[in-house]
Amino acid sequence: MDSRKIILMAGALIVAAITAFFARTLMTGSATAPAVAGPAPSVVVDGPGVLVATRTLPVGTILDATALKFQPWPKELVENAYYIQGKTDMKSLQGTVVRNAITAGQPVTQGALVKPGDRGFLAAALGPGMRAVTFPVSAQTSVAGFVFPGDRIDLVLTQQVAGGGEGQPLKVSETILRNVRVLATDQRTENLPGEDGKTEVRTFGTVTVEATPRIAEQIAVAQTVGALSLSLRSIADNAGELEEAIASGAVDVPADAKAEKAMLLRMAAQPQSGASTYATGADVSRFQRSTVPSKAAPAGGMPGMPGAPGAAYPGSAPVVTGPIVRVARGNNVTVVPVGGKN
Repeated sequence: MDSRKIILMAGALIVAAITAFFARTLMTGSATAPAVAGPAPSVVVDGPGVLVATRTLPVGTILDATALKFQPWPKELVENAYYIQGKTDMKSLQGTVVRNAITAGQPVTQGALVKPGDRGFLAAALGPGMRAVTFPVSAQTSVAGFVFPGDRIDLVLTQQVAGGGEGQPLKVSETILRNVRVLATDQRTENLPGEDGKTEVRTFGTVTVEATPRIAEQIAVAQTVGALSLSLRSIADNAGELEEAIASGAVDVPADAKAEKAMLLRMAAQPQSGASTYATGADVSRFQRSTVPSKAAPAGGMPGMPGAPGAAYPGSAPVVTGPIVRVARGNNVTVVPVGGKN
């Protein structure tokens, strides 16, 4: 073989080896370090603080200190109707009522709130189809002034039920209404802070509550029957009672999440009547009655004396001796003595 061809073949092999080496180096490459996510750059809003809602505020909501906060807002989006930080007194907005619904995070406009003393304030505080009812209370029946506008209460009716006998009347208390919202105490609709900055507790003589037309009629009648007392409700009671109603099938939960949320809010704000609970005097003292006193005993004996004519034990029907006539009027049967010898 010619030496020139051998040299050319050897050179070609060397070039091929060098090319293969560099190609492998390029394909393999060096191991790259894993990417590490850095902290997201903080967005600085160039604008003043604007008053926004911390939660969804339906129409008629009485505002407290936790319902609003200041949040930076782009200055090009600031409207004249917004409440601006440094120019707004937060304390003056406590006790105001939401006229138009405000979603969480939405700026609060001055036209969306109604202040106490403004025209239409109480009407704005009422929900659709609701009424405002005022009735008198005392320091003992109003939780010593620890009930404030916006709280929810139960109404307890205390009365004495007289019978036909000479015994003591039946003393009974009954929870007639539940989950009733307080609109005002006396003529105050806001929770005023004291000198120490905490809400000032004051006793009051009247309370105004939100009620349906039917419940408003029941409250009006209850005032003539006996004394009304306020029973302050816990915030957690509404959720517990709603869960029991759902579990028993009394409340149907919609499949749509948005409709379910609206239903829960509506049920939590609805006052309830019926299915009342009660306690009689015998529940707290063995010397009190548990039933209505019996009718008056007929002449001929000491009423209430065992063995005497017409004797009757407390809570039992009077005993009648001699001939009698039973008169039936529908489902009612009346025993009438007609005299005669035993």
